[in-house]
Amino acid sequence: MSARKQTSRLSEIPRETSRHLIEPTAQALKSAKTRSRLIEATIRCLVKYSYANTTTPKVAEEAGLSRGAMLHHFENGRQLMQATLVELHHKRLRAFRRGVGTLNDDARTLLRSYWEQLLSPKFIAFQELANAARTDKELAATLEPVRKEFNERWHDLAIELFPQWSKDPHAFKIALALTHNTLEGMALNRLTFGIDEEEIELVLDHLEKVILDLRPA
Repeated sequence: MSARKQTSRLSEIPRETSRHLIEPTAQALKSAKTRSRLIEATIRCLVKYSYANTTTPKVAEEAGLSRGAMLHHFENGRQLMQATLVELHHKRLRAFRRGVGTLNDDARTLLRSYWEQLLSPKFIAFQELANAARTDKELAATLEPVRKEFNERWHDLAIELFPQWSKDPHAFKIALALTHNTLEGMALNRLTFGIDEEEIELVLDHLEKVILDLRPA
């Protein structure tokens, strides 16, 4: 068929039909909504019951759906957990972007914004999956690129906020490692053993001073 004839035939497609070729169908939208509902229910179950006690029947019940409806979207619990891990990663990135997008370019507000995110249920659910990935090779294979992307985005956003760090990449690497490991370690300790709020403030204040001492002039 010549290009002219093909173009002619395409132009004969009714506008309404052409629009439907590129717009998601009602069924596709419904399917995406149900899938999202199941993932959100999984997040709540991870927070309430832990990874070890989160089962597909519990997720279906939490979502208000039948097990059959759930199996239509996820063949097994592993697929559901992998999809939940990826979604939690994107949620963390979106929350971080929103947080730093409204901040002044100072270390204090950045550190506290990061800390606030680590207090959210999303972090608890993410850590449940991250811990499970230690002995689950398939979950670990999903987690590794997710962690790598988060670290890269965190690096890029920090440079965007504090361009002076680009003068000393080594100091910047140390500052990021200190921030990440101190805050996430403290968040995990808070979940496991509990931690005094006054102690949290002392650590945040000291970390801020260390970061400022590292920052290039």
